[in-house]
Amino acid sequence: MEQVAAQPQAHVRRKSFTYRVNINWLENRAGTVSSEGKPSFRVASPPEFKGETGVWSPEDLFVAAVNACTMTTFIAFATRLQLPLRSYESSAEGLLEFVEGGYKFTKVILRPVIEVGGEEFISQAEKTLHNAHHNCLIANSIQADVVVEPIIRSRGG
Repeated sequence: MEQVAAQPQAHVRRKSFTYRVNINWLENRAGTVSSEGKPSFRVASPPEFKGETGVWSPEDLFVAAVNACTMTTFIAFATRLQLPLRSYESSAEGLLEFVEGGYKFTKVILRPVIEVGGEEFISQAEKTLHNAHHNCLIANSIQADVVVEPIIRSRGG
């Protein structure tokens, strides 16, 4: 993907935000995550760490956070640019490795498939995705390398 300078933000106000999340232990290595005004859900260690199958793990949520942040940042930028977006879906995988005496995520690979409303918008979508990738606050807050391997195509209509 070509290098493009981040788009300047006019009149950006610098603010601080606080996000509050609660967790309550249930049993074994499982708990319930909650946040005011949002649905609660069960989390547990993944099976490879003596946890549960079929339950969201912190590892799943970590990778999902990077994927979701990249998507929402892209959508925000695309909306501002009035890019005719037809669809956005993305798979992601995180590589958890034993490094320097402990496990840590070393890489997160995002594979977005983006459809825009015409061939002439593909280049703009590529630039917008590049900017979103470099402005994703979650990706900028972690040590793991974040790699984006997009497919961008046009779909009329």
